Amino acid sequence: MDGTPQDAGPAMDAALTRAAQAGDVSALALLLERHRPGMRAVAVSLLGPGPDVEDVLQDAALVALRRIVDVRDPEAVGAWLRMVVRNGCRSLQRAARRVEPVAQVPLPPDLGTPEQVLHGHALRDWVWEAVETLSPALRLPVVLRYFSAGITSYQQIAEACAIPVGTVRSRLNQARTALERALTATAAGAHSDTQRRTRDSWQDARDMLAAAERGEFGRVVKDRCSREVSLLAGGARLGGAGMLLAGMDLDLSAGVRQRPLHVTAGRSLVVWEMELLSPPDDPDHCPPGVAWIMTVEEGRFQRVSLHHAARPQAGSVPDAA
Repeated sequence: MDGTPQDAGPAMDAALTRAAQAGDVSALALLLERHRPGMRAVAVSLLGPGPDVEDVLQDAALVALRRIVDVRDPEAVGAWLRMVVRNGCRSLQRAARRVEPVAQVPLPPDLGTPEQVLHGHALRDWVWEAVETLSPALRLPVVLRYFSAGITSYQQIAEACAIPVGTVRSRLNQARTALERALTATAAGAHSDTQRRTRDSWQDARDMLAAAERGEFGRVVKDRCSREVSLLAGGARLGGAGMLLAGMDLDLSAGVRQRPLHVTAGRSLVVWEMELLSPPDDPDHCPPGVAWIMTVEEGRFQRVSLHHAARPQAGSVPDAA
């Protein structure tokens, strides 16, 4: 026997998967170690040798942590892990062709048993609790990389954080190491309800846009933002509450509307990803989307950083994959 996952047998895979689904991080670590050769082989076959392989494997480990509860056949977890790696490689390849990446692992069509739902919620809350322990400099790249819908490539994260791509890689590597420690440290503690916080944030985003269209955006800014709120773009401070109001008024008067597409909500960091709808008589007026990246202190938005999605390149052909 050479110690490969195949020699160890599906029964051990099933036992480790069920333990990981119940929140045992050491079981997940063993599972990843058992299947690392197969996962690496998939990454090398798609990307060739190089640093991207290690990045994809590290990303796959965090995706597995978040999505292990989605595995319906614990004995086939090896195939599932290889699929995670394969999807990560394809996402990286699409990003290199300037095509927006998609979710790395699709959610299952059903919610599963009540036990699976409870384990899924507990695992998600546990991960978020660990993310909250990161420094702000490490937390933002991690949240964008693993929890946002449209700001997941290194280049997009670099633009949103106003840092070089190399710094994004470095901070994500540091964050992964810190998360390993934090997950162990927070495993036995109480974890806040991420699902409820996200649901409330979706409603906040919708309420804000509705209030703005009624001419009540000033009230929203006063209620939700700190008195010292800063508006930023590309890392540069544009102004405070007055600039927020002026920017929204300018968009509305031009006929621009926003529609929430995705919400990520932690205790200290909230990301609202919006579709921008240009006026009918000027369809190219604005870029396709904007992300509101907001730091939260004492329940109020302290910093609001706007990151606009890139406009499609003229003559570009959509990815058929």
